[in-house]
Amino acid sequence: MRSASFGWTAHGTPLHDAGAATTGRDGRLELADVGRLARRAARGLVGVARAEERETLSSLLHAHLAAPVEELDVVEESRPAYEHVNVQAGLDAWLAADHRSHRLVGIVGHQHRQFGLAELLEGVGGNHDPFGPRPGNVSRVNLPSGPGGRVASCVRCAVYLVDDHGSPLAVLLRGAEPESGLTTVTVEITGADAATVATAAHEIQDLATTHNVFRGQVLSFDHEVFGHGGTLLQLHERPAVGPEDVILPEAAAEAIRRQVVEVARHKDRLLSAGQHLKRGLLLYGPPGVGKTHTVRHLVSSLTDTTVIQLTGGALSLISEACSVARALQPAMVVVEDVDLIAEDRDLHSGAHPLLFQLLGEMDGLAEDADVVFVLTTNRADLLEPALAARPGRVDQAVELPLPDAEARRRLFELYAGTLTLDRSNLDAVVERTDGVTASFVKELLRRAALFAAERGSGGESLAVTAEDLDAALGELLDTRNAMTRVVLGGTGHAVRED
Repeated sequence: MRSASFGWTAHGTPLHDAGAATTGRDGRLELADVGRLARRAARGLVGVARAEERETLSSLLHAHLAAPVEELDVVEESRPAYEHVNVQAGLDAWLAADHRSHRLVGIVGHQHRQFGLAELLEGVGGNHDPFGPRPGNVSRVNLPSGPGGRVASCVRCAVYLVDDHGSPLAVLLRGAEPESGLTTVTVEITGADAATVATAAHEIQDLATTHNVFRGQVLSFDHEVFGHGGTLLQLHERPAVGPEDVILPEAAAEAIRRQVVEVARHKDRLLSAGQHLKRGLLLYGPPGVGKTHTVRHLVSSLTDTTVIQLTGGALSLISEACSVARALQPAMVVVEDVDLIAEDRDLHSGAHPLLFQLLGEMDGLAEDADVVFVLTTNRADLLEPALAARPGRVDQAVELPLPDAEARRRLFELYAGTLTLDRSNLDAVVERTDGVTASFVKELLRRAALFAAERGSGGESLAVTAEDLDAALGELLDTRNAMTRVVLGGTGHAVRED
């Protein structure tokens, strides 16, 4: 073993052995620099000499497949980016079969690179491209798989070297990379036996549908606000809204329930009798009468149904929503404020592709498709010409009117919740709220509860007096709150008492 020597240079800097890294203050080459450069040169020469011995993706694929490259066909399947979690679930289920084993090889350097299995087989990347795709650690991304923040770990880019009952296969899984121009998740498969490759691709696709994590969930589509304009899919908790929470005229409630819930309940008997299941329901009425609340009740009632909700800017994603609905039957597609895609033609000339695309999707479903479309609108008059031009898409249109006196009384009881409510003057309040919406009643009770809280009402629950209720109603009916009444749906015959 070589012993270290210590001393001082003429410049007064510490001198270690010749192998130590030192730098002269005047920048002149010193003995330590020579040793360091020599070691670096030696490492470079060794790296070049051994480059061909390092594993590459190409060498791994060739060794596993043991077949001439020119004889290998590559089968590719692609799905929208939001389906990545389902593709992973299908691939994992396929790999889990008892007669299959596999080795997972991560790929690094894949970002901003256009390549597939064919390019990897030809040696793209390789030892002469230190920044190209090459074997490395497996990178994963957590993707939404359920409400409440539930996620599933998915591979971003990797090769599975599979032994399928003695037949070697290679599977490349690559997630979407919008920043690189890749907008879909892809699965590529190759192997010497073309029949095995085709069967594997078909089985993985079927299993991705069978193990689809969106099945039976409540979903909503939207566009990315920032980023690359991709499609976002969110999963929500299923609401709990019972029939006692929906205050509608009995005939309207019965028509809605029969068209949506009862058809789903008796679908087997209907199908055996040759009756179709696909159906369309239109809920129309002024803002604030409970259209969205009624939809929430329907979503709550169909616990095993996949629900896809479209609203606002997501109305352009009709084809994506209907595609998911077809694959995950039984399903319900909810299109809120559908009049937004049915403007008056006198104002905007030309066709209305989104509305007619929706009607076309509704018409294009098979007769036995267990899919229900629920449309809501504040402006049924805008929809009428289009629906009349294409009859049969909507089977039932139900008007949700302004609540009458009995309905308003029931709304007071519903929205009171745990409040201790003085009902001594409730008849007068009900009479004065003629022409208001359910939203108006809900806000009225909230304001009365606030008055009770500010007054210092004691106890665990707030005690709302008749005076609180009158004061809240007077405030809402005050001329200074005209716009508030408009947005709450209180522009009817509500009476202001001076």
